[in-house]
Amino acid sequence: MTEQASFSIESPGGPRRVTLTYERAGAGEPLLLLHGIGHHWQAWQPVLDILAAERDVIAVDLPGFGASPALPEGLAYDLSSVVPVLDAFCRELGIERPHVAGNSLGGLLALELGREKLVRSVTALSPAGFWTQAERRYAFGTLLAMRQGARAMPLPMVERLSRSAVGRAALTGTIYARPARRSPEAVVAETLALREATGFRQTLEAGRTVLFRDDVPEIPVTVAWGTRDRLLVRRQGIRAKGVLPGARLVRLPGCGHVPMNDDPALVSRVILDTSR
Repeated sequence: MTEQASFSIESPGGPRRVTLTYERAGAGEPLLLLHGIGHHWQAWQPVLDILAAERDVIAVDLPGFGASPALPEGLAYDLSSVVPVLDAFCRELGIERPHVAGNSLGGLLALELGREKLVRSVTALSPAGFWTQAERRYAFGTLLAMRQGARAMPLPMVERLSRSAVGRAALTGTIYARPARRSPEAVVAETLALREATGFRQTLEAGRTVLFRDDVPEIPVTVAWGTRDRLLVRRQGIRAKGVLPGARLVRLPGCGHVPMNDDPALVSRVILDTSR
């Protein structure tokens, strides 16, 4: 069931009210799911039922993405603001130290939550923050081009493209290795989510100086990378293993940057194995 949670966050200018939209399903130990930039919680739909069979799953729209409103004035879209927002969100739901799985931007946030000892385990799928400057510029340039394309296309064109496998590949082939598997309705919805994301520009700007340099000791950590990731190339996973020597590094054969759609069974198994 899709719900909203509103709570207060401290800022330099005083308390600010934040609202986040989320989907919750299942029972068991809590598992927080964090999507990537320009996406929404529905990125996790291919794995939601599998995970919910063993976990209390909370898939959240990050601030300024999906149905979650933009952050209020006085709160930035950087790690130092968004991580406390996610911690406060969990506390608002009565959740203490959930497991967390994140993709791309969500993977970076998951690792930072782990570094701050706010979660029980971390699964990071193609996490941001392990790039060279050239790789970051390429990724950001690609994301900006995708955003501009989504904003330039009228809705009838998006709907028409989504009805064919070739059209779905044109719209989402950068992030999926198997875009034809995505339903037309899902492709339209995520194209609109990218187009309408109020936090996109600020989040991208905050990421220009991000490099994840610290280990995440004392909790289980898995870093998983798709072999067909075209946005954050898989050699970044080797760098991640160097920064996180205790982490398990997993290869996701045939998967792209958003692997939940490409191989739901494999991705679910990786997440559940880590959270066990």
